[in-house]
Amino acid sequence: QVQLVESGGGLVQPGGSLRLSCAASGRPFSIYGMGWYRQNPGKSRELVAAIDTSGRTTYADSVKGRFTISRDNAKNTVYLQMNSLKSEDTAVYYCNSPQGTLEWGQGTQVTVSS
Repeated sequence: QVQLVESGGGLVQPGGSLRLSCAASGRPFSIYGMGWYRQNPGKSRELVAAIDTSGRTTYADSVKGRFTISRDNAKNTVYLQMNSLKSEDTAVYYCNSPQGTLEWGQGTQVTVSS
């Protein structure tokens, strides 16, 4: 029922920034905790940031201090602001609920390269 559509990825130089968006439809967005995941070929998805229904956030150690997750419930959208990007951040980024009850979207490619 819920559809998740990620956007905002692209090619950026090391040290640069990107802002990812995840638009949700089908059910009220505010009832879900949400997270951003990333995945490289041949590897499992890794949760890098999460935000609960009260707006509290958590981050993987690898992105702390560089990434910021936020949400706008009125727009059914969750964001990931990524600063000081490193080559290791290259991946396909997905949004989803950490509860694991929603279908995955297409993801958006982030490539960090000089």
